[in-house]
Amino acid sequence: MFGLSLGLAGIAQAADVAATPPPAPANWWDTITVTGVVEGGLTLNPDYPGDGLNFGHLFTDKANTPLLNQMLLTAQRPLDPKATDYDFGFKLQLMYGSDARYTHYLGEFDYIINDRSQFTPVEAFGIVHLPWLFAGGIDVKFGQYVTLEGAETIDPTTNYLYSHSYIFNFGIPLVHTGIMTISHVDPMVDIYLGVDTGVNTTFGNRQGDNNGAAAFHGGIGLNLLDGNLTILATTHIGAENPDTFGTALACACNPNRALRYLSDITAIWKATDSLTFITDLNYIRDDGFKASGYGIAQYAIYTVNDWLKLVGRGEVWRDNNNFFVAAFPGNFDFVNVEYGFPSTAVFGPAPTTYLELTAGLNISPALPEGLPFLKSLTVRPEVRYDASLNGTTPFNGLGFPAFGVGTKSSQFTFGGDIIAKF
Repeated sequence: MFGLSLGLAGIAQAADVAATPPPAPANWWDTITVTGVVEGGLTLNPDYPGDGLNFGHLFTDKANTPLLNQMLLTAQRPLDPKATDYDFGFKLQLMYGSDARYTHYLGEFDYIINDRSQFTPVEAFGIVHLPWLFAGGIDVKFGQYVTLEGAETIDPTTNYLYSHSYIFNFGIPLVHTGIMTISHVDPMVDIYLGVDTGVNTTFGNRQGDNNGAAAFHGGIGLNLLDGNLTILATTHIGAENPDTFGTALACACNPNRALRYLSDITAIWKATDSLTFITDLNYIRDDGFKASGYGIAQYAIYTVNDWLKLVGRGEVWRDNNNFFVAAFPGNFDFVNVEYGFPSTAVFGPAPTTYLELTAGLNISPALPEGLPFLKSLTVRPEVRYDASLNGTTPFNGLGFPAFGVGTKSSQFTFGGDIIAKF
């Protein structure tokens, strides 16, 4: 009798479980998130360069000067990665800070604040999942979005170091306005195909776009070794020189037809649960000025525990015609160069092969329970060494009257930032 009672009880319990309806899918509005990030940092240069610049840096270019790099506000609803039917999402990301000097879309808020800290949208796009053609369907992104290229990002929370590589600073685009399709051919292969207005541009010849030509952006992504190895090979091809009389005269070309090729391959290998390697290969060429640049950056990230990561980056990047690597002391110098306007930009003394070695920590201490709003805090100290491998002297620039003229073939910097997520 005991066994019979136990069996009947088990059957009744199983019936109750079977009768329990599955949880209702999340409401679309409930999957919208709003988050904030504040990043501030400092890069010490013991040479105290007369021009105040850490040459070879971009977002960390001001020597011995505290920076409010970013106040980042993001509202988004990502696509459901398990969606098998139609789905829609969006992302709106806005930035205020010194990093905005280098991430403007031309024609959008690029001259409204004459200060080191500026305002700019980073992303503003809609995205649709279409269950068409391939096993994983097709995603269509339209609007303004960050580039596919590179191992580093504008958002500091997805980087491991405070300073950026030469590849990120000078070898790839940053943002685009256009449309991008992502075809999920199978679990291993994604195909990216897009058209946009160019590098860091919007619409309107000589207003939002520095010329009147469109550009191609696309590539292929591979997901291998059960997700432990990913490879993303991408390119951006289009006319990028400004359509101004001075530019056309300088390059003896038609700026609307002279193409610039920016290509990048990023491989991420999760070797163990604690050790990750990232390799970034880069090539850039401008047909108008017959200039090229190329290089490789290698990263190693070791997770010691829940709150500590050790990070290393080594890079060699060749500016073959002294065309791409520059410093921008004025608040509007970067966008002025993109438009083809006069600027006080500082270039190197000659074609240079740059070496960059950086070692850093990611320290993310546990926060007290019940702390309102603040979700995480990360401190990222680093030491960086930059050098010319071919004897040029781009570092330790002089002040006036020879502003920006380099006097050394190498420089050490000691930097770091604090990132607060809300």
